[in-house]
Amino acid sequence: MLKLNKMTDYAVVVLGQMARDPGRVRTAAALSETTAIPLPTVSKLLKILAGVGLVTSHRGANGGYSVDRTAEQVTVADIVQAIDGPIALTACVDDSDGQCEVSNSCPISGNWNRVNLAVRRALEDVTLADLLDPTEMFPLQPAEAGTRQPVTADR
Repeated sequence: MLKLNKMTDYAVVVLGQMARDPGRVRTAAALSETTAIPLPTVSKLLKILAGVGLVTSHRGANGGYSVDRTAEQVTVADIVQAIDGPIALTACVDDSDGQCEVSNSCPISGNWNRVNLAVRRALEDVTLADLLDPTEMFPLQPAEAGTRQPVTADR
């Protein structure tokens, strides 16, 4: 099963909360309180996100962290790569940190790049704004706007 880790999920929640008011400086404690994510986890996430430039660290008595990009400018791929590293479904893909022991004799070696690229592009196509307002990601068509019907297998 392909599954993002809990830290990546938490990063989306923290960034989503911050993106509601871009530029506003918030402390880890305040973000922990508003998101219900434990303070040590929020602190760790903010350091990681600051390290890759997704948030900005502010020092001093009124210090904390801010997000200076809009939610539309932050992709899910940005967040996944910040927390998990390069998007690599298997050890065979070009961006993988791992090394496959049978790559020299494997008939599939290198062919996972196509799948990996498709997943990366899909994550790049979804923004934090899409996650905050899913109606923007899957807008209703004008004919559907007044009547919402369940999706069926033949539709």
